[in-house]
Amino acid sequence: MAYVNENYLNVSESYLFSTIAAKIRGYLEENPEAPLIRLGIGDVTLPLPACVLEALHQATEEMGRKETFKGYGPEQGYEFLRECIAEGDYAARGIVMDASEIFVSDGSKCDTGNIQEIFGEGNTIAIPDPVYPVYVDTNVMAGKAGKRLENGRYSGIMYIECNRETGFKPVIPEGRADIVYLCYPNNPTGTVLDKKELAVWVDYALKNKVVLLYDAAYEAYISDNTIPRSIYEIDGARECAIEFKSFSKTAGFTGLRCAYTVIPKDLVAYTRKGDAVKLHKLWNRRQSTKFNGVPYITQKAAASLYTEQGRREIGERIRYYMGNARLIRSSLLQSGYEVFGGEHAPYVWLKTRDGMSSWEFFDHLLQNLQIAGTPGSGFGTNGEGYFRLTGFGSSENTLEAARRLTGGKSI
Repeated sequence: MAYVNENYLNVSESYLFSTIAAKIRGYLEENPEAPLIRLGIGDVTLPLPACVLEALHQATEEMGRKETFKGYGPEQGYEFLRECIAEGDYAARGIVMDASEIFVSDGSKCDTGNIQEIFGEGNTIAIPDPVYPVYVDTNVMAGKAGKRLENGRYSGIMYIECNRETGFKPVIPEGRADIVYLCYPNNPTGTVLDKKELAVWVDYALKNKVVLLYDAAYEAYISDNTIPRSIYEIDGARECAIEFKSFSKTAGFTGLRCAYTVIPKDLVAYTRKGDAVKLHKLWNRRQSTKFNGVPYITQKAAASLYTEQGRREIGERIRYYMGNARLIRSSLLQSGYEVFGGEHAPYVWLKTRDGMSSWEFFDHLLQNLQIAGTPGSGFGTNGEGYFRLTGFGSSENTLEAARRLTGGKSI
């Protein structure tokens, strides 16, 4: 007989966003005319930038000619895009990064989920709570999280408490950790770490031979130069950190799919015998074995974002979405809510009212205001009693949502 991977049976019964979709579907079936505004799942609403469309058309034409046709590409990504990334996202900020240290992929969700494959059994994995669910769930699927507890946590994971008292920022754990997940600007809370706060984590990692897995998918939304947009702005990070970045939310690639992961060649982990092994080599082997690379057409589209036109068009989109986030934030504050985020990230994190649980507040917004958001409890134990709204809707819908949240008062 065939046996299942029983680790999958240990995963939470339903993926957060699937549950939300089911609830919304049920509500709309009963109320088909309801003017629902979706401010939950972080999908973008603006179309692709003009520079991307131009690049897609040009690359498509190339694929139709024998002399410019492309078949299998390099699993690590085409050199032209890796060079654009190395220059535009790193050298331009004074960071030394070789193009060979950059791996182009089809999404940060995939990479942050798959990265655990290059680490062995027995590592102590530290994950902030609340957190993007993929970090936890993929470790559960790989059998690296231990048993599921009654409170929804897992016995084999070290949870870093992020709560109101810490400003929803992580503090250095007291116990031993080997691998630590960090995400800044943060999903779901929208909070950020300044250079001093991030340097504390780099120092901790260097002293304890910890590997930091740093998800910077929303770095383009930072408007304050004192806040790092890459962990490699911190001295020593090349020796302790892997960074994940994405074109999904910055350039509307949620449906096109392109991202990248950076693994410096200085970064090592160890065998049981204590021998140092370069993680760059292991990830390269993993990608070469399990991944055939991002399509040429998509990579040409991503490269167009590093042109003058591309940067201008990305900037326009970020200002649009952040304008929405600030509008949501201000309307919530005006209505007396306690609010985090919405200043350097498209996410707004709020405390629910009247002792409502996160799901009770979801139902309250859906039934009474026809607004769909994301219950904070879906991001972890510390998310209970909190709620996430996003700035990725249209400006018209966001303005209407703000009107509903304030009871029709001017903002």
